[in-house]
Amino acid sequence: MTDVTSAEYVAGDVQLSAAGVGDYWALLKPRVMSLVVFTGFAGLWLAPGHIHPVLAAVAILCIAVGAGASAAINMWYDRDIDAIMTRTIGRPLPAGRMQPNEALAFGVILASGSVLIMGLAINAAAGALLAGTIGFYVFIYTMWLKRRTPQNIVIGGAAGAFPPMVGWTAVTGDIGLPSLVLFALIFFWTPPHFWALALFRSGDYQKAGVPMMPVVAGPRETKKQMLIYTLVLWPIAVAPYVMGIAGAVYGALAAVLSVCFTAFSVLVWFDPTDKWPKRMFAFSILYLTLLFAILILDRAPGGLLG
Repeated sequence: MTDVTSAEYVAGDVQLSAAGVGDYWALLKPRVMSLVVFTGFAGLWLAPGHIHPVLAAVAILCIAVGAGASAAINMWYDRDIDAIMTRTIGRPLPAGRMQPNEALAFGVILASGSVLIMGLAINAAAGALLAGTIGFYVFIYTMWLKRRTPQNIVIGGAAGAFPPMVGWTAVTGDIGLPSLVLFALIFFWTPPHFWALALFRSGDYQKAGVPMMPVVAGPRETKKQMLIYTLVLWPIAVAPYVMGIAGAVYGALAAVLSVCFTAFSVLVWFDPTDKWPKRMFAFSILYLTLLFAILILDRAPGGLLG
């Protein structure tokens, strides 16, 4: 990575940026991508049937690249509000280290490549579902919902819930009921997860004009909605056990983790500060990670969880 990544050069009428490898990596939102890849792998791992390990690796790589492409296009479109928000002002585009056309081209190339390879190397259904996932995040969430409705995260959260279905479809060639349960788990987890962040970043969203729930409806209503969603998660989280996808150990741990998630929401309800929203946001990531990790271990060779 060059020492002049923040510099910009002007050659005639064409402005070129000296973005480094780190800036392109940042466009992919690697922390978000890691969770997407993990849940996508879980869907592939849990799916009945067999897929060659090399093809499995290709499928997971396509999911990762597709997620990164969505993030890059999202940063291209949201560069105006990212320049206003403290949390995002250091990103490559608002910081001036990269030109918008570079980010857009990077995202479109990655998106096209990931869908094409998934469709040709794995199967058409997985390729189509990956294309739908990218399109949903870019056009439905980023360009339509995010700046128009406080339900942006509720509806738009579907984009982040598709990866397990993509992984499942990569093995089976179709969408099965168990993959829909994994979809629902992430879908209903997303609002309390993201609203916890929005509670202690509401000033940022207000400045940027993004109608997040705390900005539009206020903290009290947001906290009530968060509590409701954590309660809805209880039966969804234990559903894999009820359906026979996972064993009793998963069922018990899923129930305990869900009760803990609700307990965090109750603590947020009574907390007028940012202390518990920040803790709930951190726990929400741990909650989803542990649920999918337990699902994976439950299906591990030798029955690691009995």
